Amino acid sequence: MNTILSNSSLKVSIKHAGAELFSIKDYQNNEYIWEGNPAFWGKHSPVLFPIVGTLKNNTYTINNKEYQLPRHGFARDMEFELINKTDSSATFSLQSNSETLQKYPFEFELQLLYSLAEKELTIGYKVINKGADKIPFSIGAHPAIALPAAFERYSFKFEKDEVLKYNLLENDLISNKTEVLETTANLVPLKYQLFENDALVFKTLESDSLTILENSKPYVRVNFEDFPSLGIWTKEQAPFVCIEPWFGYSDTAENSGDLFQKEGIVILEANQTFHSKFSIQIF
Repeated sequence: MNTILSNSSLKVSIKHAGAELFSIKDYQNNEYIWEGNPAFWGKHSPVLFPIVGTLKNNTYTINNKEYQLPRHGFARDMEFELINKTDSSATFSLQSNSETLQKYPFEFELQLLYSLAEKELTIGYKVINKGADKIPFSIGAHPAIALPAAFERYSFKFEKDEVLKYNLLENDLISNKTEVLETTANLVPLKYQLFENDALVFKTLESDSLTILENSKPYVRVNFEDFPSLGIWTKEQAPFVCIEPWFGYSDTAENSGDLFQKEGIVILEANQTFHSKFSIQIF
């Protein structure tokens, strides 16, 4: 099933499977979200929960018991329930159940709140701890922005003039190796060579937004002021780029496996609720 939101500027489509955004169109029929062609990447904007990235050996421990989780967790592969809907907003819910408890031994509710205003779609996350114990989790977004023109016509403009230091991935894990994303007049021209070693992982940024420019004109802006970390990713010759606000990221090779000790993890107290949001703004 799909849910459609609309206003006078945009039409947005969301799958109930994974509560995944798969289309943002304007009324000139321009599409701003990647179509999901599996020849490159078969997703559009998956929800990353209860981990972001890859665990060492895809394994973690809670109270010395081992559990398995795939890359980016399980929420993106589960059916969400639509619990609220207006013309321009929708709320989806995923509740812990016997299937999730085998992989992740915590009682939770994950809500995604989509809200459309003018030419901006806001995506809110709510994690509710429904148990008596603390919950460790990461959460993140993975929207793939469609790039209809040649890749080299696009560039990034970060909100602030800063040193753009990122960590390199090795075997899907965060390494201690860092590089600096070079800028020219505060711009980063896009080229596929930037992604030869997979995603660029910024553990911290001063900027709260990143604008994609097409031929030097604003095209799409992703606002992520609530999120401490950011991933940027594409595949060779793919006509999209993913701008990924995150709480948390992959394990390091030295990681102990204890999820409560994982770098970047969020710890949510019993009966408490976590909130965050980001937005995609169309020009």
